[in-house]
Order: sequence, then structure tokens, then C-alpha cells
Amino acid sequence: MGAPEAEEPFMIVVTGATGNVGRVLVGALAAAGEQVTAVSRGTLPVSIPEGARHQQADLAEPETLRPVVDGARALFLLVAGAGAHLSPGDILDVAKAGGVERIVLLSSQAAGTRPQSVSHAPLRGIEEVVQRSGMAWTILRPGGFASNAYAWAEPVRTQRTVAAPFGDVGLPVVDPTDIAEVAAMVLREDQHAGRIYELTGPALTTPRQRAHSIGEALGRPVRFVEQTHDEARAQMMQFMPEPVVDGTLAILGEPTPAEQRISIHTEQILGRPARTFDDWAQRHIHAFR
Repeated sequence: MGAPEAEEPFMIVVTGATGNVGRVLVGALAAAGEQVTAVSRGTLPVSIPEGARHQQADLAEPETLRPVVDGARALFLLVAGAGAHLSPGDILDVAKAGGVERIVLLSSQAAGTRPQSVSHAPLRGIEEVVQRSGMAWTILRPGGFASNAYAWAEPVRTQRTVAAPFGDVGLPVVDPTDIAEVAAMVLREDQHAGRIYELTGPALTTPRQRAHSIGEALGRPVRFVEQTHDEARAQMMQFMPEPVVDGTLAILGEPTPAEQRISIHTEQILGRPARTFDDWAQRHIHAFR
């Protein structure tokens, strides 16, 4: 009688693997002993942990995913922007043909709170395609990212100043590391199938408070300058599509009660409280020096 066959490896494919969430997720999965394929669009060298591999593919061209997902059992799907330029049905068809049985979609809180908005309706549409896919699915809906504060890095370095609108409107921004660690658990455990998880930080913080936190981490005061709506819109229009700018400003300036609600899902899944913005600032303060 021969030796029993080895268990088939659990290959997990992570798209958006070079971003604030994907990079940490790849590391967490590799540290847990999973076989990980880190996917990005770019051709530049990508730093990945031992035990992972990197492959280039573009979600806008689903056929480029075919060799990437071949033999994979789980897929972390991260779409750029609202995903309006993508064909999610084609992406999932390629994934299923490759053997993917489980999909975790990184969506947005606003896909639930503002599903009809021009800025987030495409993402809600992708959610619906994922839910009809026939695969075991989980949807993660994070609120605003703590890492959006990287936009302040240059003026903090050069002028010790942060400029932002709606200085005293609080939102429970979420640490991308928490999103990644939740995703790592959800990708590896069966009990999360068919669930939608909202991910937030543990408390409301305002732009003024976040600027102060960066100053505290620096050990130097950071001045906060409140922008008008029009000033902020003009600045954001330089790097974001108009519908996304208007949708983002609506959330920042007039959040709904649901958008200010503190979610318990991170703590339920990870068994610890969500990280604070102060913690994020301390860990990433090198970017502001």
C-alpha cells in the first residue's frame, strides 16, 4: 500500500498586491504558511515575502488572469477606483475556470450606504455580480482609510501644515492593516461565506484631530488649515474622477449615521480592538518627516 497523497496546496491569489492592503495581506498569508500569488499590473520589481510569488495581470483584461488563477482556490479581489471600467462577470468566469471556489471582494462602506450614488453604484454592481457567482463569497466594506493621510505628507514635511475640508466632522477611519488581517482570516476560514463585513476604526476622528495626531507622532506641532468645499474639490479633481470627488466630499462633509457608526466586525474576527489613527500615525510617521 503506497503512502497517502499529500493534501493539495491552498493557493490564494491576491490582486492589488502592492497597495496598502494587498502588501500586508500577502505577508500575512505567507506567514500563515499559505501559497500566495501576488498580482499587480505594473512591470516594476515587486518586493514579496518568502513563500509568495509575483505575477503580472490586469483586471481590465480578464484573460491575463487565466494563468494566474490556474489551480487557485481563493481570490482576493481589489478593484481600482469604483471599478466602472471592469467586466466583473468575465473576471469571475476566468477565476471559476481556474478552480477558484472562494472570493473575497474589497468593496467600500459607501456601496452599502450610498448604493445609488454615481461614485459608488459601479462598486455595488460588482458586489451583486460576486453574490451571484456561485462561489463562496465574502464582501468587506471598509470606511475611509487612515492611509489617506499620506496626501498630507509633503505639506507636513515642508510646511508642518495640513489643509483639509470639514475639519470638525468625525469619521471612524480604518487602518489598512486591519483590513488586510481581516481579509487573511476570511480567505482561510469557511464560516465567513455569504457575509458582508463593515470595517471601521474604533472611534470617530476629525481631520483636525488626525493632523494633531501626526504632530504628536512627529514631536512637532502641525498646523491645521480648513479648506472650503470648492478649494478641496479643485485639489481632488487633479487626481480623481469628478463623480468620485463629489461622492467623497459628500461623505466627508455630510456623513450619514451609518457612515459614522463604529463597526464591531474587526474585533469579532480578529479577537482584538481595531487599531486607532494614533497607532497608524506612529507606525507610519517616517513618511511625514
